[in-house]
Amino acid sequence: MRRRQVIVRRSEEQPARSVRSVKYGECQKNHAANVGGYAVDGCREFMASGDEGTISALTCAACGCHRNFHKKEVEIEALSDFSSQTSSGT
Repeated sequence: MRRRQVIVRRSEEQPARSVRSVKYGECQKNHAANVGGYAVDGCREFMASGDEGTISALTCAACGCHRNFHKKEVEIEALSDFSSQTSSGT
């Protein structure tokens, strides 16, 4: 998996816009924590079990875990409108 983050410094002359997308990857819940072990269920990607905005959208349809147990991957793309201005000095 690859994590990418773009950081853009904003200038007062040209404000930048950014597009942020969040994806939840594999489940990291330790199902054997109560016996002192380590075992994950193998769920590879979060799939919401309900519609967006409902409480069931926070539960994974594949493994039944809450969304917080899944690895969060944030991708930020910066969009800016740069106009090439040439200055002629004499």
